[in-house]
Amino acid sequence: MKSERRQRTAAQFRRIADVSSIGLAFPIAILIGYFFGRWLDGVFGTGPWLMATFSVFGIAAGFLNAIRTALRVGREEDEAGKRPGGEG
Repeated sequence: MKSERRQRTAAQFRRIADVSSIGLAFPIAILIGYFFGRWLDGVFGTGPWLMATFSVFGIAAGFLNAIRTALRVGREEDEAGKRPGGEG
């Protein structure tokens, strides 16, 4: 009985950590795109075009990561609710 409760609590903390990581992953994806595009602009002399393009790619990657994480956590919550005696 205790080990089941421990497992449920660990799963809850893991889901909370996954959702909390969105707050860091989103700006990190944007910054990676920005700096990579800026570096490529320096290499190819293309002005701000690659920086802007890769910043948009970073924004898209951040949204995609946030959506995937939210769907995964939601699916795990649904599965946890269906288990006998499991409330999340």
